Amino acid sequence: MPFELSVDLTTLAILAVVAFVAGFIDAIAGGGGLLTTPALLTAGLPPHLVLGTNKLSSTFGAATASLTFYRRKLFHPREWKLAIFGTLAGALIGATAAHYMPAEWLNKMLPVIVFGCGLYLLFGGTPKTPVDNDAPIKKKWQLPQGLGLGFYDGVAGPGTGAFWTVSSMLMYPIDLVKASGVARSMNFVSNIAALSVFIFSGHVDWVIGLTMGFAVMVGAYFGARSAISGGAKFIRPVFITVVLGLTVRLAWQHWFGMA
Repeated sequence: MPFELSVDLTTLAILAVVAFVAGFIDAIAGGGGLLTTPALLTAGLPPHLVLGTNKLSSTFGAATASLTFYRRKLFHPREWKLAIFGTLAGALIGATAAHYMPAEWLNKMLPVIVFGCGLYLLFGGTPKTPVDNDAPIKKKWQLPQGLGLGFYDGVAGPGTGAFWTVSSMLMYPIDLVKASGVARSMNFVSNIAALSVFIFSGHVDWVIGLTMGFAVMVGAYFGARSAISGGAKFIRPVFITVVLGLTVRLAWQHWFGMA
């Protein structure tokens, strides 16, 4: 049964609390999966269901966060059409490929790549808001950026928000707040695409996913508002903390073989 409860109510409540915290963090800096994925595994879900269920819940958070940035006019879809298309295509291909391709080499590289993002923001400083806030967003790199990060999010996922944030600041005339808006919006696109593949494959626990999804959505609402009102001074330390935690988690999991 698609809506059969597979865990007890206490476990479901704990998962909802974890999801709320994850949604708050994810809306600011990404990395919410650092909390929800281990929580779902601990609850006893098989790995294939963990991936699909986590995508379902995180899609709620990404939708809420991206909508908040959009309403505050910190993300303009028209300027990012190619990135959106590339992300959608990349995530569909990645989620499909995830069922067939071994990703051991990529997993071992993840801690290094994610840590590099943290080092850039830690020592590279936070970019200032451009003098010309209406500076055009160049289209040249949007398609390959979207394809690459969309594919990665479909195949694996951890750190996608961090990659979007840092790469967008490097390639376009935007500050940390606007880069966070881009990251949250592209996460939503790739989540929707990957989720469709998991649903088609039957790899979603709907009761847990929807329950966590609503909790993530509430957390993401408060997280996005905090990020926008606090600006770069608020986002930067949270981002660095999340990246360092994500690095430790990935290294522990993929280098030392610990769950």
